[in-house]
Amino acid sequence: MDKNRNQSGKSRRDFIKTGTAAAAGFMIVPRYVLGGVGYVPPSDKLVIAGIGVGGKGESDLRNFHDSGKATIAYLCDVDDRRAAGSVKRFPNAKYYKDFREMLDREHKHIDAVSVSTPDHNHAIHALPAMQLGKHVYVQKPLTHDIFEARALTAAAKKYKVVTQMGNQGASGDGVRIMREWFDAGLLGDVHTIYTWTDRPVWPQGIPWPAKRAEVPAELDWDRWLGTAPYKDYVDKLVPFNWRGWWDYGTGALGDMGCHIMEAPFSILGLQYVKDVQASVGTVYVDEFKRGYFPESCPPSSYAVLTFPKTAKTKGDVTIHWMDGGIQPQRPEELGANEVFGDGGNGILFIGTKGKMMAGCYAENPRLLPTSLTEQHRLPVKYERVPGSAEGHYAQWVEACIAGYGNKPVSAPFEISGPLTEALLMANLAIRGSDVRIDNRYPGRNLKLLWDNNNMKVTNFDEVNRFVKREYRKGWELPAV
Repeated sequence: MDKNRNQSGKSRRDFIKTGTAAAAGFMIVPRYVLGGVGYVPPSDKLVIAGIGVGGKGESDLRNFHDSGKATIAYLCDVDDRRAAGSVKRFPNAKYYKDFREMLDREHKHIDAVSVSTPDHNHAIHALPAMQLGKHVYVQKPLTHDIFEARALTAAAKKYKVVTQMGNQGASGDGVRIMREWFDAGLLGDVHTIYTWTDRPVWPQGIPWPAKRAEVPAELDWDRWLGTAPYKDYVDKLVPFNWRGWWDYGTGALGDMGCHIMEAPFSILGLQYVKDVQASVGTVYVDEFKRGYFPESCPPSSYAVLTFPKTAKTKGDVTIHWMDGGIQPQRPEELGANEVFGDGGNGILFIGTKGKMMAGCYAENPRLLPTSLTEQHRLPVKYERVPGSAEGHYAQWVEACIAGYGNKPVSAPFEISGPLTEALLMANLAIRGSDVRIDNRYPGRNLKLLWDNNNMKVTNFDEVNRFVKREYRKGWELPAV
């Protein structure tokens, strides 16, 4: 581990009570004492604590461990069933159910924290760790709310910790190949981008279940709810279908947008949204009556986001987002039997001189017509990340060991924070289009105008309550 890393920090309890820091030293064991060339001594390994260690969290920890430079020393999960795989894989790791207790007791021994919990708890898990000086890896989307994304972006800079969001396509070759084509001028001025996904693959546009269920003995339901309002437990919400409910998830945009919109952001240097509008698919409770289920994300949506000119564009850039099976018109240059994107997901860049497309994670990039792809195999300009998706994890581990500012990562919060904000801005328009007041839908067909400095929609105040939600008492996000 980096000799210069800050091992001092505040426990959550100390932070709340006194705001003072507790310092702790450690010893570096010389490499020659422990082994020969290529041996990684324990003192050079990143000590990681995982919060949310089942499902995606389990695979995250496995990838960190498989880098050969990390020790998975602490596990935290509110559901013993989901945690079982990681507990078995890392039998020497100490297990907790409350992340606050883990950070309070073990912060002197932890170098970094991986967060792979439902969206609504990402910020409450990541920010206290950052305030303790811990490097953090947070699954996508970075946060549930725009306010939280802005807070974590600021925290990364303030506390000087290495950060990475779990959108592994950012470390793939595809986005680098596309960036090389763009830099070579093959597309000219890019002004329009289409992005789409076949998600959701979980229920959306439905009423909250009327029947409560017994909480499984292995699940701490109160801690799972975390920041969200208290509700009785219902079947089939955990471990996956929470994505379709606004209290916990961020819909198809939150799930897939960070994978699919990352390429436009990194290639064009996009930052914050200027305005956004959206329309949503409707559902019916019977053949005559439209359903109104404001707690649930819609079954499909179409959003249009406008971004201001950047150093890499000549004017505003428009990104179209489509989910729920909606796809844009096939470009003329694409053959009738050629796959558009990857079939279910895709990215299409349109410039004044040409077009290029790719699938999810910016995989399989192609110029259009596709015959041009082989004609433009350019020299490598941007260094590739070894292992691509798996390398996304190893890259963060190595950057943490090197120390803040010494090694680059593909998705630091300075990039993934604004990217997440853009997706959540589109969700503001999606939620706004479905707002009903006095039996009307005043937000439908509006273009929401965004005041970025004040994080506020200026022309439809009804949606500003979603920019920063009310946290459940006792689960408030600490100030950065």
